[in-house]
Amino acid sequence: MGINEEGRLGDGTTTDRTSPVLISSGVGSVSAGDYHSLFVKSNGELWGMGYNGEGELGDGTYTDRVSPVLIATGVASVAAGGFHSLFVKSNGELWVTGWNSNGQLGDGTTTDRNSPALVATGVASVAAGQYHSLFVKSNGELWGMGNNGEGRLGDGTQTDRISPVLITTGVASAAAGSVHSLFVKSNGELWGMGRNIYGQLGDGTTTLRTSAVLIATDVANVEAGESHTLFVKLNGELWGMGNNGEGRLGDGTQTDRISPVLITTGVASAAAGNRHSLFKKLNGELWAMGYNGEGQLGDGTTTDRLSPVLIA
Repeated sequence: MGINEEGRLGDGTTTDRTSPVLISSGVGSVSAGDYHSLFVKSNGELWGMGYNGEGELGDGTYTDRVSPVLIATGVASVAAGGFHSLFVKSNGELWVTGWNSNGQLGDGTTTDRNSPALVATGVASVAAGQYHSLFVKSNGELWGMGNNGEGRLGDGTQTDRISPVLITTGVASAAAGSVHSLFVKSNGELWGMGRNIYGQLGDGTTTLRTSAVLIATDVANVEAGESHTLFVKLNGELWGMGNNGEGRLGDGTQTDRISPVLITTGVASAAAGNRHSLFKKLNGELWAMGYNGEGQLGDGTTTDRLSPVLIA
């Protein structure tokens, strides 16, 4: 659902959708960039649709796709950045494609790619921001590459990296926002770095961080939007911080939060878009909040929601 310019919804049209429309079946995971979308099927096939002007679909062309196109096979997970894409194969290989202006592909160049290039091995998961990328290796090492303005790579500098740089160890997962990054350590600690002007790092300040700062403990997973952050605790609590314009934190207000605020309980996972948010409850219900101008919340309206609304 939502805006469908360039065919980013993959339903064969460029018609915006205010209610969910069926795209495919047998899907295991999905990721949405600025103007393109990617999904991995349960058989390991990676498919993509939408804008392809920088080669972010990785099909060897720069042609936009209004219907899904097959990119690769044997894929375990995927992440869509602003105009680039990354995917991890089941053998741990990390492949990248798309825009590379700041080295966000991590291949040692700033050359755009319209076909996937191999960057690293032994990779467990990946996250893509606007112009930067993060990946976690199977040994718990967190690596980053690309634009490092305001310290979003967390290596203590603001120097762009065209090849991966080691950030820290003992990491379970990571998330990349537009200009900030977060990671969950294997002990449940949540850490963040980068831009913090809206409090999206949740450390009680609006001070940018070029090195990671501790935010919370007992965290299961984290998601980063353009300028807000959501995380789910091990007990199922959903917390949010940062920019709350249009109600994207779902706390019934539009007040920015520089420290985490409790949104709801009984949550399994969450997702953060540029100006809207979604979460799945343990009972399988899908809820959404925030900006809805193009119907991206999927509730059949274009009305912004300051509190969560049930979608499916």
